[in-house]
Formats: sequence, structure tokens, C-alpha cells
Amino acid sequence: MNNIPEIRPEQSIELLKELHILTRDGKLNQDSRRKLKQVYHLFNFIEPLLKNIVKNGNTHLSLVDHGAGKSYLGFILYDLFFKQQSFGEVFGIDTRPDLVSKSIDLANKLKFNRMKFLNLSVEESNKSLDIPKQVEIVTALHACDTATDDAIHFALNKNAKYIVIVPCCQAEVASVLRKNKGKNLGKSVLTEIYRHPIHTREFGSQITNVLRCLKLESRGYQVTVTELIGWEHSMKNELIIAEFKDLPTNYPRQRLENLIDELGLEDMKSRFLD
Repeated sequence: MNNIPEIRPEQSIELLKELHILTRDGKLNQDSRRKLKQVYHLFNFIEPLLKNIVKNGNTHLSLVDHGAGKSYLGFILYDLFFKQQSFGEVFGIDTRPDLVSKSIDLANKLKFNRMKFLNLSVEESNKSLDIPKQVEIVTALHACDTATDDAIHFALNKNAKYIVIVPCCQAEVASVLRKNKGKNLGKSVLTEIYRHPIHTREFGSQITNVLRCLKLESRGYQVTVTELIGWEHSMKNELIIAEFKDLPTNYPRQRLENLIDELGLEDMKSRFLD
């Protein structure tokens, strides 16, 4: 039993220590209290999606955390939700073998038997026989630059019901805007939005997420965009939640194509119009 009000009764104290939310002697300082609050906040976004799947009678629930890193998110989700179920699996996918190995060791230590960790690239994960053909939820937390798009591609390939992503460090679109800026200056007044270098960077990040949302909508998803946490905690704060509802796709696809053409991003068509 713990005597810290913020810690839920069902939570693993050992896991919280391993994640450095609790100190080794089980204490919660101000920094870790703030960190725990953020964990709960993210969990509160994902838990209703998990409950909705379970409510609809799906006993083959699988969640894939792409670019899992230390599998922080996967462990918390397993501890607070999957541990209470008699079914369901959490997969952590990462290209760094040392992090995958450490996650495997921690899951074994905690007896989180329905957690699996795979050292795979995105292309390998799409073909891996260790991952179900259909995955209910795909998450990617602070997946840098094109890693977010890789996670989206994986989710679409796996017919995911839900996609939950927090993009980070988006530079690819900005680099294309920068490269084509000169020849586009006279074509459209919209070029003024990103004429200055700092605006190119910021606008590139913004438009990347706009294109991602349109791509998801062009595949039948309903998309919600919100803040993950308060801006005082992180500037990488955009949370995109997509739910497949088989919505009409022609209009968002046309808007996506028009936006790419308007901004001179023809080089990006293969990424956003695949």
C-alpha cells in the first residue's frame, strides 16, 4: 500500500520507480508529481478508446507503440489498463536494440506477460509475422520528423481503428518550402507566410500536421486535434487523434492535393498521397 494520494491503488510502485516517477525510496518530489500528472493526462485521452473497443466485444485488442524508445507510454498503458484485462497485447517497436532489450527485461521483471518488444524498422514492422494483421490502436509519442508519417503509414496498413500521435521536430516539409521558396515567391502571396527563415521553420511544422490530418481524413478517419499538456511543459504539444469511421474521402483528398500544389510541395506527394 502507498500513502501518496496521486498514486492509484492498482499501479505498480516498482514500475513507477523504474520510470523515475518515484524515487528509489518511494517518494514523489515536485518534478515527478508534475510528470505523473502528464502521464495521467495522456492516459485519459487513450483510456476511452480502449474502453470503447472492449465495450464492442473485441477480445483481440492490440496496441502498437511505434518508435517506442524506453516504452514509457506502453508500460503505463499496460499497468493502468491491460493489466486489469484477461486479454490484449501491447507492442513496442523501436530500431534501437539496446532500448528494446531493456524493455524486454523490465516487462519480464514486472511479469507484464502480454507486452512484446520488437527491434524492427517501419518497413519490417509492416511485414512482421509477430504483429497481428489488424491492430486496433497505434500510438507514436514524440516521434521525430518523418517517424510520425511512418507510424501513420503503419497504422493505415494495419487498418487501425484509432491512431494517437504527438508529432515532434518536423523539418522535412520546411526543407522543401525553403528549397522552392525562390521560384514560388512570384506565384502566390501565401509565400509571404514563410518568406523569413524562422517562419519557414514554424510554418513547415504547422503545415506538416495539416497535411497529416487531411491524409487521415482522405482515408475515412474522423480527426481531432488538441493540446496534449499545458504549453509551459512542452512546445511539442499537438495531439492528433484519428478514429476510423469510413467517412467520405473525395473532398479531403482533393483539398490535400490542392494544398500541396498551392504551396509548391509537389516533392511531398508520395508521402501524403500514397
